Amino acid sequence: MNFKKPAKKAAITFTMAGIVGLSALGLGINNTVLPVQQANAASTSSYVSEQALKTLNSFYKPALQGQFPGTVSGLTVGESTKQDVIKKLGDPSIAGKDADAFDLYGADMGNPGYAFSYKLNKIREMRYFGTNVERQTNIGGITMKMLKQHWFAPDASATIKNGKSKQIKLTYVRGAYKLEFIFNSSTDLDHINLLKG
Repeated sequence: MNFKKPAKKAAITFTMAGIVGLSALGLGINNTVLPVQQANAASTSSYVSEQALKTLNSFYKPALQGQFPGTVSGLTVGESTKQDVIKKLGDPSIAGKDADAFDLYGADMGNPGYAFSYKLNKIREMRYFGTNVERQTNIGGITMKMLKQHWFAPDASATIKNGKSKQIKLTYVRGAYKLEFIFNSSTDLDHINLLKG
């Protein structure tokens, strides 16, 4: 008699029944990785949102003094000069060509990008472009929904043209200054402007 074949067949049958049974409970071989991946994705998404909100809120108080947070802290719209900007940041990556043009400071090595325009040698407007590296944890993670949820309704809203594309400008008055959030879409913040009110 050959006992090996029926025993082998029974072992395979029980193994298959066990896998099917575990799959029915959501514990199958392929499903063991999925909850971990979902948890990691949710954790990453939560971290990105928290960092983006932290970035957003970092602008709230400094704007009352006509300033941006971070690297350019201390530079004030309407008061600081072009020489103050150069002393703090060095020469611009791209210098403005005429009176209304902006001096650009490109984002590099995890540092955010900025732009400055001047009137009578004093800062007329500052722009914040955020970082290129891990952009979603910075300006790239700020959405219209997040902005309105945490800062409430803007003081003004407008659609503006930028070449052939349209952008949405949400303006928040902060004392004597205005913060303008320029969105390409409801989930794509292009940059933030700060100027006198």
